[in-house]
Amino acid sequence: MTFLSILFALLIEQLKPLRVDNPVYTQVQHFAAKVEAWCNAGKAHHGRTGWFIVVGALTLPTALVYWLCLRLNPFAAFIWNVIIVYLTLGFRRYSHYFTSIQIALNAGDEDAARKYLSDWTNRDCSAMDATDVARGAVERSLIASHRNVFGVFFWFLMPVGPACAVMYRMSEFLSREWCEPEHMQNEEFGQFAKKVFYWIDWVPAHLTAVAFAVVGNFEDAIYSWRNYASRWTDELLGIILSAGGGAIGVRLGEPETKALVILNADASAVDVDSLELESQPGVEASPRSLQSAVGLVWRALLLWMLLLLLLSFAVWL
Repeated sequence: MTFLSILFALLIEQLKPLRVDNPVYTQVQHFAAKVEAWCNAGKAHHGRTGWFIVVGALTLPTALVYWLCLRLNPFAAFIWNVIIVYLTLGFRRYSHYFTSIQIALNAGDEDAARKYLSDWTNRDCSAMDATDVARGAVERSLIASHRNVFGVFFWFLMPVGPACAVMYRMSEFLSREWCEPEHMQNEEFGQFAKKVFYWIDWVPAHLTAVAFAVVGNFEDAIYSWRNYASRWTDELLGIILSAGGGAIGVRLGEPETKALVILNADASAVDVDSLELESQPGVEASPRSLQSAVGLVWRALLLWMLLLLLLSFAVWL
């Protein structure tokens, strides 16, 4: 049932992808903002309380509905699974930004490409050239594919899968919502959300990096992972980006370009003095790199689906 749930949800999303500003996301964002306003008194333990309120308020009902559906009818549980996966597994949620950047770069319209990247990342990209924009788009797409697809995928395979998938998505959301805005960056309130998401995402991030290596250039991916991942301030982003860049033969995260705009302000921090750019495997990012990134993500997704199919078949036997 797990394999079919993911397959059907992916097929539905190909036909009707959810937008970022969909009503469910808007209501969750509003709820998280209210909890932050209620609980934030400037202390770290207030953030812990707020995190459990938000995550528990959405995870526990999801688990309860799943349990009731199982008691009533397995088909009802299947439908519930598909709904939850559709809401949490955002394979095409940000693809319009990526496609627009790719089209603009191929047409030589750098201004439009910079605008699309700025809209996607909520960062000022006006000083970037075509190489910087291509690199930033590749980096953003690799991280977005992990957090919106492979991370959710992993947690959905756990017991009470729908609730675990919701828990992952809410943890990822709160780690951004309570840490990234300018007025929250120096607040202790969001530190618990950031720390707990690190541990929740630790195994999925490593599995995503392994998948990128298997379906791409394995030798360069592993070399980049071993030698460059630790130079990102965010360890898990470093693992995914170094392995993904090595897998498609593109240098990512070069500090002098300021292209690492990924998902939070600290993701781009690297030790410039210790980074030997000449030794990195791969070439400069280009519009062609975007197509390579798309192929890498699709191959990784097919690998995950194939492994899940084999596992489901083995359990059935």
